Amino acid sequence: MRTSELPFEKCESLDERTDYVFSEQVGHLLRKAYQWHMSIFQDLSCEPNLTAPQFVALCTIQEMGSCSITDIVKATAVDQATMRGVVERLKSKEWINLSEDPNDRRKVVIQLSESGADLVARMVPCAKEVTEATLGNLNPAERVALIYLLKKMVQS
Repeated sequence: MRTSELPFEKCESLDERTDYVFSEQVGHLLRKAYQWHMSIFQDLSCEPNLTAPQFVALCTIQEMGSCSITDIVKATAVDQATMRGVVERLKSKEWINLSEDPNDRRKVVIQLSESGADLVARMVPCAKEVTEATLGNLNPAERVALIYLLKKMVQS
């Protein structure tokens, strides 16, 4: 479908074009909130060489016991290419172990190493502080509302 065939009308008036303030748009605000949250994660992390996507992957692996990259992608909504890089970095830091699936040699099985499990245990209190700092300016009702609305937005 060409742009001219899309089911929306082009802005007709100058007023309509100037009413759009990008800094008030949901995508921009979500991006800023995410960047702020990631900065807080780096500041409060008890492991300076751990990124938030790596921590999410470690938590997912811990929760699943053993899994594939595809399983982690589905659970975390991190894209496949990014997750491959995350898994390689986790492996190089010896926080995970990779092995072949005995039933399908093409499939790689991922499990937490002992040091990875220890790291997750140390990081959970830090992660709780990150959440608290991220939500710090919100009262209890706003916190519940934000979490509810974010979950509602991403439901499939």
